[in-house]
Amino acid sequence: MNRRQFITTAGAAIGAGMLPSYAASAPRLLRGKAEHVISIWLGGGMSQIDTFDPKRPGDPKAKLAGSYYDSIATAVPGVRVCEHLSKLAPLMDRVTALRTVNHGVVDEHAAATNRMHTGRPVSGTVIYPSLGSVIAHERGAASENAPPYVVIGYPSATRGPGFLGAKAGYLYLTETGRGPAGLSHPDGLGTERAARRESFLAGLQQTQAGTVDARLADYDAAIEQSLRLSGPDFNKVFKLDEERADLRAQYGGEFGQRCLLARRLVERGVRFIEVSHNLNFLNGSGWDVHNTGIVNQHELIRELDSALSALLLDLESRRLLDKTLILVSSEFGRPPEFDSGGGRGHQGKTFTCVLAGGGLQHCGAYGETDELSKTIASDPVSVPDLFATVHAALGIDYTRNLYDGDRPVPITDGGQPIAKLFS
Repeated sequence: MNRRQFITTAGAAIGAGMLPSYAASAPRLLRGKAEHVISIWLGGGMSQIDTFDPKRPGDPKAKLAGSYYDSIATAVPGVRVCEHLSKLAPLMDRVTALRTVNHGVVDEHAAATNRMHTGRPVSGTVIYPSLGSVIAHERGAASENAPPYVVIGYPSATRGPGFLGAKAGYLYLTETGRGPAGLSHPDGLGTERAARRESFLAGLQQTQAGTVDARLADYDAAIEQSLRLSGPDFNKVFKLDEERADLRAQYGGEFGQRCLLARRLVERGVRFIEVSHNLNFLNGSGWDVHNTGIVNQHELIRELDSALSALLLDLESRRLLDKTLILVSSEFGRPPEFDSGGGRGHQGKTFTCVLAGGGLQHCGAYGETDELSKTIASDPVSVPDLFATVHAALGIDYTRNLYDGDRPVPITDGGQPIAKLFS
């Protein structure tokens, strides 16, 4: 056997033997079948010990660490939630409270909010995209007559597309009574006049036809989408008065109406919707319950309870729950101890985020904390793990790279999906 024959024979042996063994040992890529995400953002820091991870009763006056409210049983044996989540408790078999989410960010709102939207620390060299923008980039809109990404709340760079560019950006609105201001024609601008303006714009764009600039192309694509969505057809989605009065009542107040609008946007083909619950401060401080803000915290919890339970049942009745992943998140949680004013401080080392629907195998709760929800006892969930779970639920390859120019950027910061939810 000469040298060439030896190399050929050895290569064939390797291909027949070693490669299949290697392939068999490679981890299986988890893929769900969800098509949409409704992300409910509880800005300010939801107290996990007062909602989805209740512990022993506490007493702010006696400075006894513990839960502010009593707990109740749920549809899942052994899983308990706060007494003010009474409408959601019977539905917890469609829900998983991830009780061990954690990050190492200093417990400061802006930095933690950025971490919970981008999955990464702030970088001086890369502007990372938000979770919503990554999903918009990877999956696009579910219909050509809808944008891929809508924020119901105030705009923020943390929710933006970062290096992915304008095509992965979002439309936003702060009122449920009408559509985004940027898609509404001003008074006096009729159909013919709007058409003339579009024709004039097309002529200007034609003069730039030979220009090769990705930023300009992204901007033109955003304009094209805005013009397509500015007509009356898409804006019908914002007419909530078309819904039954009893259904609107089940959703509740302004926050509930935002959740109802999110369902309508899913039906229209929007891929990712963020619904903010930090605009209407029922208790004077929202979820940031320092000092006396905790006294009326139960009003926020009840509002979340009504809206989330109505959303689950509404999606289920329309056979959309398995296609729609609901994510409830916050920048951090709260410690079990009470501060000098009777409220709670900030805690990022363990807190709760919630997943519901999306075709996942829900178990009521995942992960365990100690007797005061202060440290993780088992099954920690990093923010990259949370993001990888969301990506996997939507059939997105959570192991692939995105590209900032020529620079590869992993789609998550080393995250792995929670395998139990896909079994």
